[in-house]
Amino acid sequence: MKSKTAPLLDVRLPGDLVVRIIGLGGIGQIVATYLVRFLRGSVRRAAKVVLYDGDDFEIGNESRMSVAQLYENKAAALKTRLAGEYSTSQVTVLAVEQFVTPDNIERLVPGGPGESVLLCVDNHATRNLVGEHVCGLDDICLISGGNDGVGPDSGGTVRHGTAGNVQVHLRSAGRDLAPPITEFHPEIANPRDRRPDEQSCTDLLESVPQILFTNLCAASWMLNTWLLYASGELHFSELVFDTYKARAMPLMPLPGRPIR
Repeated sequence: MKSKTAPLLDVRLPGDLVVRIIGLGGIGQIVATYLVRFLRGSVRRAAKVVLYDGDDFEIGNESRMSVAQLYENKAAALKTRLAGEYSTSQVTVLAVEQFVTPDNIERLVPGGPGESVLLCVDNHATRNLVGEHVCGLDDICLISGGNDGVGPDSGGTVRHGTAGNVQVHLRSAGRDLAPPITEFHPEIANPRDRRPDEQSCTDLLESVPQILFTNLCAASWMLNTWLLYASGELHFSELVFDTYKARAMPLMPLPGRPIR
């Protein structure tokens, strides 16, 4: 007779289980694929995953993501693939074929008990928009992740594409349990770039080169951070990583939860 052991981590979120994934590029499509797979196989309750992106798949995306059909909206294409794979599960996948903007963010990101936002965008302007909006919600978990890309940044520093971070802003009953993503990051508080909805089609085609393995690392840490939060075991508000140095380090402990 096989012995049964309780899982180390188990989702215990109150209310409806809703995860909103904003940005379905090199990191976001990995996050969405494996989150839906995890929810279907490991969480015995109904869940809703909402995918947000106003961009279409282009030929240049092939090196970093699974392209369902060229020039099809990313959210719609990913929803079709994931819904087809998991059509018999309790996981509902929805697509919003829009960028998140100041005009629609209140409607698209309402917040509430059991609701999470996984922010997978590649620009600080959208991080600022979502981060500021979350500050006004009563209950929400915002997890923002990304990497530094390859090439010189706006200040002239050369980036090698191996480093990145994950930030958590956690609010419960109108109080901050983890700080806003802008608090210790002036580049997000005062962005020098523009949101996708503010850019031309030509601008959108000129994406920052990224390393696939770094995207995988960022996506993995975002998902593991979400699992810690959903299981009531989150103990940090930021994590930094560098694949070149084979290092990941949690920073800024949550109140009453020392870094492990």
